[in-house]
Amino acid sequence: MRDVYIIGVGNTPCGRFPEQAAHELGRTAAWAALKDSGIHPRKIEIAFCGHVYQGMGVGQRTLKEIGLVGQPVINVEGACGSGTLAFWEAWRTIAYGQYDIALALGVENLSRVLSGGPLPLEDDDLEVAMGMGMPGLYAIRAAKYMDEYGVTLEQLAEVVVKSRYHASLNPDAQYRKETTVEEVINSPVIADPITRNMCCPVGDAAAAAILCSEEHVKELAKKQPVKVLGCVAQSGKYSSATGLTCDPSENVWRTSQMAYEMAGLGPEDMDLAEIHDAFSIAELMVVESLGFCGKGEGAEFSDNKATWVGGDKVAVNPSGGLLSRGHPVGATGLLQTAELVRHLRGEAGKRQVPDAKVGIIETMGGAQPAMDGITCVVNILGV
Repeated sequence: MRDVYIIGVGNTPCGRFPEQAAHELGRTAAWAALKDSGIHPRKIEIAFCGHVYQGMGVGQRTLKEIGLVGQPVINVEGACGSGTLAFWEAWRTIAYGQYDIALALGVENLSRVLSGGPLPLEDDDLEVAMGMGMPGLYAIRAAKYMDEYGVTLEQLAEVVVKSRYHASLNPDAQYRKETTVEEVINSPVIADPITRNMCCPVGDAAAAAILCSEEHVKELAKKQPVKVLGCVAQSGKYSSATGLTCDPSENVWRTSQMAYEMAGLGPEDMDLAEIHDAFSIAELMVVESLGFCGKGEGAEFSDNKATWVGGDKVAVNPSGGLLSRGHPVGATGLLQTAELVRHLRGEAGKRQVPDAKVGIIETMGGAQPAMDGITCVVNILGV
């Protein structure tokens, strides 16, 4: 396979923008990525657009807005992992030698789909028909995890405190006001023990990345190119009836181990991580699944600001993560990608991870009864 590099990234702010259609948000992000790369739009040979709820042909509708028509555009859906799945498709079409320059795009406008509340799940699933939603699922996981490992509600809340602090330094984040443990715990209970502030918000955004082959990177790159060291997509396996906590997630563990092997690196080599923290309990489980610490040690690993920017361990979600930057589902994976690229280039401003050379992205997509997630994508980027 050929080496692949990212030569441009772009995104919109995260927030609630009901007046802007998804393809309008996508146009802004795609154009920002093109400007960042410095290449002409007609250099793009193929595009992949990740989304969940935005209807037919959203990728084509987006690129038409910047005059990019005629080339293949493939719309990709992988639940919350749609954006990173689009990136995986763009990476592999270059890595396998089919194209040289590709655009990965993620778009979502949830404000036009949801008035509030959790994402709708398929009601032909028995658990969903009986009332199971994503907050309920993570509440079950949180309650069992807390009981098994002695984790406190305060430790769950600390995840949000870190998230809000990082987001306060990110001009594109949806929630930019710092918070306290007490405020997080005292916010309304959504599904015991999870409170409202332990849940990611409904929001809208788009993000994009431009990838190119090694043969063209010296010719095209105007800024520091970022190499894709590992890029792996997997689906969940069957889970046991008693394995509700998924700690660590078999899907995330398996996918990340494949990505580490591809990159020739391990968790100890990562300077920062952008991970799927749709609920605060998820961050504790994912740092375990990525191999940063052992099973049941996620809370201890994160204590004493160790996972904050400037801490003494890997910086987790310097963007603010899903909890605070926002979770516009189809765009999330490419928002994570743009964040890592900026840190690796040294362009992340006040939230810059010092001397960042290598980072990891983990995006989990969807929930399916008796399965450990629908999609998981893990990417490792480096300079």
